Amino acid sequence: MKFFSFLFLIIFSAFNVFAQDYAALIKEADRLEAIPDEKAAFLKFKEALKVQPTSLYALAKCSELCCRVGGREKSTKVRDEYYAAAQVYAKTALRLYPNSDEANVAMAFSIAKTLMLKSGKEKIIAVKELKSYGDKAITQNPKNFKAWHVLGKWNYEVSNLNAIERTAVKVIYGGLPAASLKNSIMYYEKAKSLAPNFTLNYLELAKAYNKNDEKNKALTQLNYLLAIRNQTEDDARIKAEAQSLITKWN
Repeated sequence: MKFFSFLFLIIFSAFNVFAQDYAALIKEADRLEAIPDEKAAFLKFKEALKVQPTSLYALAKCSELCCRVGGREKSTKVRDEYYAAAQVYAKTALRLYPNSDEANVAMAFSIAKTLMLKSGKEKIIAVKELKSYGDKAITQNPKNFKAWHVLGKWNYEVSNLNAIERTAVKVIYGGLPAASLKNSIMYYEKAKSLAPNFTLNYLELAKAYNKNDEKNKALTQLNYLLAIRNQTEDDARIKAEAQSLITKWN
């Protein structure tokens, strides 16, 4: 009996140590992301996954950060490696937590990140998958601003498919659900109401407004974007693009 009590004490102590290590790693990863130092944050979240491989939060964060870090890489090889890793983390999260809005959003973001790199049939498949993950995330959590942003992106991309891509949609799938710039704007506006400091959403919303011949509204989004405090390493690039579009559209 003493042996089993001793064994239980050892196991319980080890579990506490692992739990503390995981909590400390997540806290440090969050701190690094907030600085922001996203590569360092990604590596710290990877360490957390070694301690707790099934952590939904760490898996989703690794996927998200791979998308962001990869997007800034000058080497296409390195960029594609980050994007591939983003999909692996997202697929793992989705396999473990199929009904999680965060897992579905992670998958949608990883698809959206590579969408513009694809063409033809590959692009059509990606567009179709993007909507399915966005829809599921919204069903699970209507307050997930990233999911609304994904659906805004889906409507924008589908409404801008070229003639060849539209033909491919009809041949392969018999068509896709209706999409429009109006819906794109509506979903981006919903994301904005839930996350008023999400800079990327303002940029994409501005593009949708401009495409819909509402230049003044587009410029309003861009000017508001420029006043938001930087929160990610992408924000400087997003603001530079916003400033460029203001000059172009004025």
